[in-house]
Amino acid sequence: MTRHLIVLLSVLFLLTACEDKQSSRKKSSTPTPEVTEKNDTVKENSEEDRKEEEVPEKPEGPLIVQEEFIPFMMQYGKDNPEDRIRIKTRFGNIDVQLYHDTPLHRANFIFLVKQNYFDKNFFHRVADGFVVQGGNSDLPDTNIKRHYIGDYLIPSEFDAGHKHVRGAFSAAKYAEQNVSKASSPYEFFIVQSERGAHHLDNDHTVFGRVIRGMDVVDEISKVETDESEWPRQNIYLNVEILD
Repeated sequence: MTRHLIVLLSVLFLLTACEDKQSSRKKSSTPTPEVTEKNDTVKENSEEDRKEEEVPEKPEGPLIVQEEFIPFMMQYGKDNPEDRIRIKTRFGNIDVQLYHDTPLHRANFIFLVKQNYFDKNFFHRVADGFVVQGGNSDLPDTNIKRHYIGDYLIPSEFDAGHKHVRGAFSAAKYAEQNVSKASSPYEFFIVQSERGAHHLDNDHTVFGRVIRGMDVVDEISKVETDESEWPRQNIYLNVEILD
């Protein structure tokens, strides 16, 4: 009797284990652009990488705290109405039109550009047929800049109604303890899929669109990546505001 019970429990354990693995695969079958953790892959640093590891200057802007974020950005948006930016990479330029009906996201992005946050940053995640994601790096530069700019979130702005079509410029977000679906202030992504990525609608805030350079996005999407979708050769970017 005892022997039969042990065998039965063993079979149930194996079935449960298989079910858990299948459930995990199912959960990961629909990709999402969450905030990316630092890449721990060991890479041979190029001369360009070594050059970019210099300690950055302290940003000129204020340290932003969550309680003051909305009034600060609303005023900043009025004082800084720019809405077109250029992302420069070794593959070419990507021009983006930012939306005024997502005022917090637009103002925040312009603020970060003027603080030189994105300079010496990476397209750090590439998922061919889905998105390319930027705004992070594994250099000390990035964490230092974030320390001086602030640790805050951007409230979602879904009411504007923008969808994740090809070329949509959208905000990454933290996956856990984020029921309000607030955006990361630092990481963005561009939808590369021809079909769009509509499972992300009303889950991530679209706050702009690519108006020139989707061919560059397509080229970036072809680079070799590791198992975490981090490019094996760093894709540096710089961002400037267009007149």
